[in-house]
Amino acid sequence: MIATIRDVIKVIEEIAPASLAQDWDNTGLQVGDQGWKVNKIWVALDPTDDLVAEACLQDISLLITHHPLIFYPLTTLDLETPTGKIIHTALQKKLAILCIHTNLDSTIGGVNDILAERLGLQDTTALKPPDRVDLYKLVVFVPMEYEEKILDVLFESSAGITEKYTNVSFRTKGVGTFKPSLAAQPFKGKAGEISHATEYRIEALVQKKHLSRVISSLEKAHPYEEMAYDVYATDVKRSKVGLGRIGNLMKELTVEAFAQKIKEKLELNTVKVAGDLRQTIRRAAVCSGSGRGLLENFLGSDAQVYVSGDLGYHDGRRVEALGRSLIDIGHFASEHVVLESLAANLKNALSRSGYVVDIEAYAQERDCFCYL
Repeated sequence: MIATIRDVIKVIEEIAPASLAQDWDNTGLQVGDQGWKVNKIWVALDPTDDLVAEACLQDISLLITHHPLIFYPLTTLDLETPTGKIIHTALQKKLAILCIHTNLDSTIGGVNDILAERLGLQDTTALKPPDRVDLYKLVVFVPMEYEEKILDVLFESSAGITEKYTNVSFRTKGVGTFKPSLAAQPFKGKAGEISHATEYRIEALVQKKHLSRVISSLEKAHPYEEMAYDVYATDVKRSKVGLGRIGNLMKELTVEAFAQKIKEKLELNTVKVAGDLRQTIRRAAVCSGSGRGLLENFLGSDAQVYVSGDLGYHDGRRVEALGRSLIDIGHFASEHVVLESLAANLKNALSRSGYVVDIEAYAQERDCFCYL
């Protein structure tokens, strides 16, 4: 079965739900049409002009990148600008470009989990869990024989998503009563008479940001003139979802030995270290990409060393003064580790859905910095 961009987006939503993206981020389809057919997919970090040109030459249908092509809103589409040239090239060759950014950082099995696993961290939790999950339980009452239709609408509208599962719901059968007024146009029953209807009570969790859209979609599909539903606030906590990871090393190491291990595991020639190289550590924190934004979370934790990219001189001095350590592995190295895993997960998920798609992690991508 041939997949479309829309089909791929549904699978990506299961792997890295858009609801996990930071508010400031821009994820999802950035160039293309959801109806386009997909035969070949490349997975990469950056949608550079060279990568897009090569993808077009190789007849790639969809380019999935970690970093967005369009991060800030475009005020013009000037084809002489770098972004404009890339969009123009992609559209000419019908190459779609899709971004999975901070939702891939935050999700279980995403960038931070892969990085933490590669470095040998165990029993990990999020270094920065979501500030507030804002999950609601939506309850809707449906007449018999319409429950499957309503469930389909719920799941297509981003309801019923937990940490590791999608299409999560619960239903119970009961009896509802109502008496239509003379002005009503009831689905069943007569005006002025009490009716008894066998109904299903269907429950599913919904993110606050999706709640209005889910309810609107349900009202359009529901057979009743007035849909009966309830919304309840929850206090669900998801400790494994969020930015960064913190966990335990398998055994105590010095900072210097841990840095050497990182170089071996990530195949790096150099890393940048601040702190006492002789310090013995057992607990570490990691953050993919630019880690300065989570420095306070590291300092507020019990981790002794922080591994990330884009860390500055003053960050090093501050951490050193507090008896902790930093290991800067670079932005590229901290994120590139996810590509093979992401490509494999996408391929398996699409295959389970019956789609035949050729998916590869782009192998020629290199760090924009070199170290002399």
